[in-house]
Amino acid sequence: MTTPSTAFIGLGSNLGNPLQQLHQALEALHQLAHTTLTDTSPIYRSAPVGPQDQPKFLNMAARLDTRLTPLELLDRLLEIEDLQGRVRHQTWGPRVIDLDILLFGEESVDHERLQIPHAELPNRDFVLRPLLDLEPELRLPDGRRLDLLLAACPCNNLERLEDA
Repeated sequence: MTTPSTAFIGLGSNLGNPLQQLHQALEALHQLAHTTLTDTSPIYRSAPVGPQDQPKFLNMAARLDTRLTPLELLDRLLEIEDLQGRVRHQTWGPRVIDLDILLFGEESVDHERLQIPHAELPNRDFVLRPLLDLEPELRLPDGRRLDLLLAACPCNNLERLEDA
């Protein structure tokens, strides 16, 4: 079996009970075969990207050690979303749960189904801040520092939730 890779997953929810949705997704990540959930970030509330006529999001990140390939992991994440009732009606629209592979080791992936690092990562403070909470020195595969990307990132009214 392959050596484990460290993957960072972005989690987001703004429908139903978002806090419960995040915890349910974390439990599902904990149960993934060939994968260990090693850490989670604090939870943040943020304004939606895209259509503004939707509730605010709760966002966080998780670190996994996995022996799955990036595409295998993507398929497992899509299964988790489906099990939690994710429906895809509108780009950047409201959702019960959203699970994105943000980083996967030092790999860059450009596949029709998957792009790693996540294409919008440099533009999303609600992704960068939780990642930096997990690993303050984190860099993209091309060497760019996430803390510098966050400093240049548009503000999305990020608010850390305490005791979530």
